[in-house]
Amino acid sequence: MDPVRNPFAPGAGSPPPELVGRDDLLESFRVAGARLQIGRSVKSTLMVGLRGVGKTVLLDRMRELGEEERLHCVRIEAPEGRSLPAILAPQLRVALLRLSLHERARQSATRALSALSGFVRGLKFRYADIEVAVDHEPTPGVADSGDLESDLQDLLDAVGQAASDAQSGVVLFVDELQYVAENELAALIVALHRASQRRLPVMLVGAGLPQLRGHMGRAKSYAERLFEFPAIGPLEPVDARRALVAPTDEEGVRWSEAALDVVLATTHGYPYFLQEWGKHAWDVATGPDEIVKRDVLAASTLALAALDASFFRVRFDRLAPSEKTYLRAMASLGPGPHRSGDIAEGLARDVRSLAPTRAKLIDKGMVYSPSHGDTDFTVPLFDAFMRRIMPD
Repeated sequence: MDPVRNPFAPGAGSPPPELVGRDDLLESFRVAGARLQIGRSVKSTLMVGLRGVGKTVLLDRMRELGEEERLHCVRIEAPEGRSLPAILAPQLRVALLRLSLHERARQSATRALSALSGFVRGLKFRYADIEVAVDHEPTPGVADSGDLESDLQDLLDAVGQAASDAQSGVVLFVDELQYVAENELAALIVALHRASQRRLPVMLVGAGLPQLRGHMGRAKSYAERLFEFPAIGPLEPVDARRALVAPTDEEGVRWSEAALDVVLATTHGYPYFLQEWGKHAWDVATGPDEIVKRDVLAASTLALAALDASFFRVRFDRLAPSEKTYLRAMASLGPGPHRSGDIAEGLARDVRSLAPTRAKLIDKGMVYSPSHGDTDFTVPLFDAFMRRIMPD
């Protein structure tokens, strides 16, 4: 088949040709955004799930919906090693400059920009990675104390007031939120809580790995009442089939039932893997208008090789030798989750001696604890990869 016409799009955060199985989440966001604009209370949303389930795609689609409704959307990713103020301040500046174009919000947006200047200057010594152009003179006493929890409240107050005057709202979209330090998460939670109490149109839509729930709870005990935590998982079989069939139907290509069954069984319905298998099945298919089982079997070898070289390998290369050994011991036990004691037994080690290694793997986003004493991979099918790359 013509590779130029291949409809599938595997890639980090790449939108699939057919976004399926997430309609309820998108509708919930649409309702929340509409309520935000008319001053009604809303809960912020934190989507949690493993790698490859499409959290980033959902985040971007929600941002597009927000912008269509003329909400002011701030989209950031929280990389390891960067502070929350450093990644938040530049994007808030852009949102405030846009708000300042509204006649009704011009004065309040200008005041918010002054608050942002105070915020940056006050925290510069504590967070040296803040690099933001300062457009306005700070207002003394507003968001300039150098205390993140206090200053972020003042700043989001000012941002929310400007959005309210513009009869709009500000939505913070933050990806990889699990990498934000807990003290910084605490400051963000407090600031959002205060904005909610004052009925200011500011909300957060975040995405992160499953450990994000625990991070938020440790940061502030009332976080569970302030946020919705929808779990994003693999697609249901009917949706997974549609994710494969709908894009090829538009190109006049169909799947045999046997071919679909193999892909669904191999990928377990994870959206990223569906795109990977769909791409390679299309490329190797020999028929003019049908993908059959033998095509999928041939494609599986190519899909696994592609995953091993990129999706899996980029995470493996970040690991220390002791961390690789720990994950290999996990992999020998199967998909998971696994008791910490069983992993330690496989390594002939004491559980307590392995606790620092496990903690580092959690910090790196490689594993998480679905329940006390259990450990599981954050990357689907990573156990099989570990057995391939470390066979002994």
